[in-house]
Amino acid sequence: MGLSRLAALHGVATSYSPSPDATVSVPDDTVIAVLAALGVDAGTPEAVRRSLVATESRSRLLPPTVVVWAGEPLPPALTGLPPGSTVRVEPEPAAGGGRAPGSGPVTGTGGVGPARAAGPETGTGTTGGTVPRDPAAPAGWTQPPYGIHRLHVRTPDHHEATATLVVAPARVPQPPERTHGFLVQLYSLLSARSWGMGDLGDLADLAAWAGRTLGSGFVQVNPLHAAFPGRPTDPSPYRPSSRRFPDPVHLRVESIPEYGQLHDRALLDDLRQDAAALSEAVLNKGALIDRDAVWELKRQALELIAEVPLTPGRRAAYCDFLAEQGRALEDHALWCALAEEHGPDWHAWPEPLRDPRSPATARARARLLDRVDLHCRLAWLTATQLADAQRAAEDAGMEIGIVHDLAVGVHPAGADTWAQRDAFAHGMSVGAPPDAFNARGQDWGLPPWRPDALATTGYASFRGLLRGLLAHAGALRIDHVMGLFRLWWVPEGRPPTDGTYVSYDAEAMLAVLVLEAHRAGAVVVGEDLGTVEPGVREALARRGVLGTSVLWFERDWDGDGRPLAPEKWRQDCLATATTHDLPSTAARLTGDHVTLRHRLGLLTRTLEEELTEDVTGTAEWLALLARLRMLPEGDGDEPAAVRAVHRFLAATPARMIGVWLPDTVGDRRPQNLPGTWDQYPNWRLPIADPEGHPVTLEEITASPRLHALMEVLRPQGSRTAPPGERPV
Repeated sequence: MGLSRLAALHGVATSYSPSPDATVSVPDDTVIAVLAALGVDAGTPEAVRRSLVATESRSRLLPPTVVVWAGEPLPPALTGLPPGSTVRVEPEPAAGGGRAPGSGPVTGTGGVGPARAAGPETGTGTTGGTVPRDPAAPAGWTQPPYGIHRLHVRTPDHHEATATLVVAPARVPQPPERTHGFLVQLYSLLSARSWGMGDLGDLADLAAWAGRTLGSGFVQVNPLHAAFPGRPTDPSPYRPSSRRFPDPVHLRVESIPEYGQLHDRALLDDLRQDAAALSEAVLNKGALIDRDAVWELKRQALELIAEVPLTPGRRAAYCDFLAEQGRALEDHALWCALAEEHGPDWHAWPEPLRDPRSPATARARARLLDRVDLHCRLAWLTATQLADAQRAAEDAGMEIGIVHDLAVGVHPAGADTWAQRDAFAHGMSVGAPPDAFNARGQDWGLPPWRPDALATTGYASFRGLLRGLLAHAGALRIDHVMGLFRLWWVPEGRPPTDGTYVSYDAEAMLAVLVLEAHRAGAVVVGEDLGTVEPGVREALARRGVLGTSVLWFERDWDGDGRPLAPEKWRQDCLATATTHDLPSTAARLTGDHVTLRHRLGLLTRTLEEELTEDVTGTAEWLALLARLRMLPEGDGDEPAAVRAVHRFLAATPARMIGVWLPDTVGDRRPQNLPGTWDQYPNWRLPIADPEGHPVTLEEITASPRLHALMEVLRPQGSRTAPPGERPV
């Protein structure tokens, strides 16, 4: 009982329910290990007693974080203070003086409206008036502006307490009533100008074309976080070194202004020829995308470009960027420089360098100043091209623009875990419990944030992360959005079945997210597929966070289990036929994904059993499409069936419809095949046609198959422009 009570006080579950009618107990060893990662000793019965006494004696007048939502009653943390208590709010400091960005009086219901329309609050809110003072408010309380402040409380008997105060709009900005766009893994989108993989120039070009020609409202990309370097570099965009800063491998070298000022062009021309050879190998010789080879060429080119002096205006912009990013960027750049000397795993560095605040690290910072400055400049250049891509999307009429993706975690040996050592639970990994799809559970190899450290620092790490990602985004997709509420922690060296859930302050996490999205005027889409704790989707919807609905998973699970009729789909979601972790629509319709998994030895049943189940499920969907007269071409026409799937998506009330870009040209290959490592070329495939021949951005945009598909998503009375014809 003592261990269970101690675990509950720290948000550590001692049991979980994989299904409504089942409860599984968590091993005591797991609970003890997780508590140790949170700095709580529970190794012996006596240690449990001491920790309980210490925890329960820290009775708090205030919780670590107090959340005030616009237009809603004050929370019990404020209204339940002892009578006669007084409060004082220390306002959030603003960089460079003045008030914080996007701050304003808490009024109305907050930032609800089209994306990018949100701006600084004026004090009138969306309801047209100020919020009346809550009669239950303590003495001294006045409505602070939106922001993250410090709350100070003093009781009549002179007890004092402080807490983080998050004041946020009630909801994040909302997308238009209906818009469509593309989902693409950027590295896979090569153009005639790419250096062996898709880049930010290609992203800007795709957005500009899709907005102007197709009337698309957004382009969603994979996480562009800084990768964990190595030989080979981990190709997964979902296990980065840092989520805070983007990877300069995505830079379009020729678009950097200083590129044109290089006088000695010979070496640069040689690098461009090598880059052309890389692209040729990928597009025409069956080679995989080689991120390391691409980076080696770009690194040499970028080092040459960095030798060109910045103009006064460019220098001023760079200095502003450095000031805005502050210590976070300095730490990231120093980690990059140290990784060049000592290897990427900071656990193997000389002991003094493992601490980012040690005297030895300070001396290394001074010694490596030139390399640190280079990595700072690369972060700035990447940020400017991210801004260019969003600007291109907006100029093309996109209501949202670029949708960036936030991975659920980072590499355990990367820049973020070094720079923010105290924020992570070392010796733990995020994963998923056993379920109907994976009886062994999952271990993703990503160290989780400590909820207590987040609260103690006023969610500084989370805030900085969101601000960086939202700076040049029209929307943000959050992978495994359920992680705002709880995460499955797996102790190092143990199977995922021996993990447990650790809870986070979801109210605080959501408030920070809503606040930062409001300041950026950005939509938020949560990936809420799989096992979702009861109440989570409702809590997200209440704050305006859209969900994700994938056609093949949308069935009447509470009824007959058949495909869910389009009118029964939820409105507040991004609806799509597939994702980067799932088969393409063509592969799903033909059963190719089953035979692929069979060839790789990934099936848990016989091929015949798997194919029978797959054919049955697909046939149910095709029958529904036929009944709804969405498949007039009849059976046996694969491109027509893909179009019918998207006609169905268009018939749902979903506010955002995402088209997997490889679907537009009939690509059958998944970009990632979960459960594989070297058996399948995950994250290294270019977009290809049905025969597996890679296609370029130029070929994709001219594809008759693409234009026929996108026609079904066009509003009535308009149509796409086929190749060679001006758009209407």
